[in-house]
This record gives sequence, C-alpha cells and structure tokens, in this order.
Amino acid sequence: MAGNSFGHLFKITTFGESHGKAIGVIIDGCPPNISIDEAFIQSELDKRKPGQSKITTQRKESDTAQILSGVFEGKSTGTPIAILIPNEDQRSKDYSHIADKYRPSHADYTYQQKYGIRDYRGGGRSSARETAARVAAGAIAKLYLESQGIEIFAHVSAVGTLEAPNLDTTDLSSLLEIRESNIARCADPATANEMIALIDSIRKAGDTIGGKISTVVRGVPVGLGEPVFDKLHADLGKAMLSINAVHGFEYGSGFSGSEMRGSEHNDIFVKAEDQVRTRTNFSGGIQGGISNGMDIMFRTAFKPVATIMRDQETLNKAGDSTTISGKGRHDPCVVSRAIIIVEAMTALVLADHLLRFKAYR
Repeated sequence: MAGNSFGHLFKITTFGESHGKAIGVIIDGCPPNISIDEAFIQSELDKRKPGQSKITTQRKESDTAQILSGVFEGKSTGTPIAILIPNEDQRSKDYSHIADKYRPSHADYTYQQKYGIRDYRGGGRSSARETAARVAAGAIAKLYLESQGIEIFAHVSAVGTLEAPNLDTTDLSSLLEIRESNIARCADPATANEMIALIDSIRKAGDTIGGKISTVVRGVPVGLGEPVFDKLHADLGKAMLSINAVHGFEYGSGFSGSEMRGSEHNDIFVKAEDQVRTRTNFSGGIQGGISNGMDIMFRTAFKPVATIMRDQETLNKAGDSTTISGKGRHDPCVVSRAIIIVEAMTALVLADHLLRFKAYR
C-alpha cells in the first residue's frame, strides 16, 4: 500500500490499524538538538484522544506515546524518531455486523475494490485512529517551529450553520486558554455553549453534523513554498484534505474572494516597523505560493461523521440490498477533536518547508 508517508525533508511514515495492537509513526529529518518535551507530546495527544466529553466518542484510549528512538537526554539526535501508541480499548465485535456490508459514505466499498481485502473492524487503516500518529509527529514539528518563533492556533469556528464571529487574533495565547476552557473547543464562549447544545441534541437524535475549523499561523518568515507545484497553500490543502472527513479547504478570502473585485481584493503593500507588510490579508499570508510574512489563515470543512445511529439501506459484498444499523462508539461531530489534527498537519507542512527554505541559505 502506497501513500503512508508525508513530507520531503521533515518526513513522516505512519503505520497500524484501528483494531490492531498499536499505531505509530517514524519521523525522519527532524533536526538534532531540538528539546523534545514528552509531556507536551502527550498533552497534544490528549486533545485528540476519544472519550473526552459527552459530545465525543466514548471509546477509552489513553493514547500513551512511547518514544523508541531518536531522542537522547531530552534532545533529538537527528536520527529517525519512532513513536508507538498502543491500542487499548478495541471492541471488534461492534463491527461484526458489517463484515460483508458496505457502510454508506465510508471507505468500505472503495477499499475492498482496490485491495481485494479489508479490515472491517473500525475501518482498519482507513480509520481516523491513524491520525493519533500524525498528532504525535506534529507535536515534534511544533517544538521545532516554536524554536523558530512560529505559532499555530486552530479553533472550531462553525458547527453546521452555527458560526462564531471573527476573532481578534492578536493574542493567540489568550485564545488558546478560551478554546481549552470548553468541550466544543471554540474560542468564542457564547458560541461554544450553543455548539455544545446543538451537538448534544444531534447525538441524542442518533445523527451527526459537520463543522469548520479556522487556523492562524504567526511568525512564518517570507519565502516558504515554491512558485509552481509545491506552493505552500497547495501543500497545506493536501495536508488538510488527507484528514478523515475533510471535504473542503480555503485560505485567505477563500471562495468569498471570487465575489470581489480586484480593487477590493488586492493586498496593498505598506512599511511597518521597517518590514514590508500588507494593509489587508485577503491572500491569507501566501502570494504566488510563497509565504509573505503576514499571518497564514485558512479554514477546513469537515463533513458529518458517516456512522449514524439509525438504520440505513446499503448493499453487501454480493451486491444484494440490505439494511445496516449504526452500532459502536462514534463522534456525533468530529471537529472538537480534529482541531489538534489540523494543527499537527499544519506543523508538518511548515517544518518541511522551513527546512527546504533553509537549504537555499
């Protein structure tokens, strides 16, 4: 199976399945002498792990990261870093009823047709559980970026049609405190309360709902990204769209920019504190595929979780019509756990491009 690695210079390869013994990641290309804070890595995994609240899946996993190599006396050595995350709370019997059935809007049918075999327990390799490995790798990428003065912040900005107002992103530390003070992980407290009530009502109805995550990156130097195929926003888009349930990505003004005139949309250059900046940021911090020194801003849209607690029509392997019932433990809305996956993938893209940028110097 191809497609298990991501990145060029800062490169990761993930492995494992939802109901296997463990999942994990190999990180190749992390620079040496980076302080590896294991407590920070675990805190990042804790934000993604299941069973956090009434609006997430009740599967219980500690997601305890075990660093097997590449770290000595708290510092990266420059050699491959291997991290293992054991699976602890698999309930494979919850999936026995779908062994020969295709769940609507899942990878069951396409996976079976492509490989001729599939692990139906939780989706196997196609399960979102794989993203825990990305979060562990992303935590190390964050530690590297923080040493370079780069900050990443994401929050849940919409659930269904319920949207948070635009935030003042001057103080990302304060926004992080607000985000972590509520289970919706929205940095606007009033909207967070509405989101929690909405998601809980959807859960009780046996249904699911989608949402959006907004991301801000501060401190990125001018020059990350390439002007043709490896545009920075293209790599960010690929990273976001590789996350389970993501159906949309837009940066800067996004789709609303198509409704504007050039005279409105152009970001005018100005001098601020002896640095070139732009008066507006419709470009989202990226112009011509290359970072321009402004905050990088983008949004990621997640579809409703495909497993619902209702009977649905489907087909089995033989092509016969049948009914499938939703069972097991699933998220009614995935965005509150997905924010840390979005941040992790952002960090992996930026760490890779930062190392590529340094290679020019």
